Amino acid sequence: MRNEFERIYNEYSSGICGFLYKLCGSASLAEELTQETFYQAWKSLHRYNGSCELFTWLAAIAKNTYFKYLRKHKRELLRCELTELEGAVADADEQPEVLAEKRELREAVMRAVMNLSPKYRDVTVLRIYAELPFSAIAELLGITENSAKVIFHRAKRQLETDLKRSGFIES
Repeated sequence: MRNEFERIYNEYSSGICGFLYKLCGSASLAEELTQETFYQAWKSLHRYNGSCELFTWLAAIAKNTYFKYLRKHKRELLRCELTELEGAVADADEQPEVLAEKRELREAVMRAVMNLSPKYRDVTVLRIYAELPFSAIAELLGITENSAKVIFHRAKRQLETDLKRSGFIES
């Protein structure tokens, strides 16, 4: 069993790490979450019944691991992400006011995404941040592809409403 799991790890760890990197945007956090994902997979391997691709099963564990991490570290992660994003978009020619506006908008978007219901948040994060196609999102979440599209559309409307209410988007 151990040798088989080592084979699974060797075959899928880089793909899972890449998937997590797309979700979190941090190489070190993606590596940490990959280790936790495979630990959880090892504990749950007896429950894998082969009804979906092994990568899909591992990606579902990775997604849940990431969301658990987000819930636990919400405030500190938001601060880190904003600092990284500010550095990435900071242009020598940009005025401090422009940078402040961008920061406020990113904070508002992050808050709005985190305030979505779990179903809406899952689909939105997987579509926007992980850049997954609706077919992969559907398989990961155990819903139809059409449901994933409908949920994403509704989540976008809800985000737009929240951002209008916050004054970040004009009505």
